[in-house]
Amino acid sequence: MPETEKDGKMSKRMQTKPMVACLKTILMIFNFIFWATGILMLVVGIWGKLGMEKYLQLSTTNFTSAPYVLIGVGGFIVLLGFLGCYATAKGNTVLLYIYSFFLFIIFVAELAAGISGFIFRTKLQDGFSEGLDKALSGYNPTQDKDQAKLVDDLQSQLKCCGKDEYSDWFKQPWAAGKNDVPLSCCKNQNTCVHQGLTNSTTSDIYTVGCYKLVVRAINSNLGIIGGSAVGIAFFQVIGMLFACCLARNINQHKYEMV
Repeated sequence: MPETEKDGKMSKRMQTKPMVACLKTILMIFNFIFWATGILMLVVGIWGKLGMEKYLQLSTTNFTSAPYVLIGVGGFIVLLGFLGCYATAKGNTVLLYIYSFFLFIIFVAELAAGISGFIFRTKLQDGFSEGLDKALSGYNPTQDKDQAKLVDDLQSQLKCCGKDEYSDWFKQPWAAGKNDVPLSCCKNQNTCVHQGLTNSTTSDIYTVGCYKLVVRAINSNLGIIGGSAVGIAFFQVIGMLFACCLARNINQHKYEMV
């Protein structure tokens, strides 16, 4: 082999090796951040399952599976993060391309989830409005304790009463034409006047309707979750590009070593 050709290959090899090392470092940092987002999605999913699912059951729109989706995707991201770290450390080009493919799949899924969160926000609000109307009209602690407990927990924890205002209860079958509200509307259940209410005797109860508070929570939470999902999705595109670049440079380096 002529000296000039040998020197040219040596020069290319010296350029490729630092590039591979740099890409490995960057991709490893990405993998740790990616792995952390998976842990975060797991936490949010578990929180949603334990804390929000019972309130979503009041909605006529079925969104009770949402926490399970977050838990599933979060768990998959954690496992995929380990694959990314292994593929990066070993410099395995096949695994790097497989890793890139799965990143693309999650990118599409998260992008779709983020967009659908914004699109279905109104549908979720309407579903909760209809569900809350049914829950109030069917409120009967003696005959349906589970449904009544959902309403009572919602009112006591969100510090609200009725759908739009406390007087919504006056029109329900449970009140039987009396100006009564459930005990869960009370600020202090031990010293609360919640029966035969007038405009001057409402100081012991919450007067704000639950629907306003839930809609406010839906708007803020879905906005954050949807925006985060879209942001994380585009962040994964960077990881996908780095993984492909690393695999290509590793193959080029192997070729130059021949």
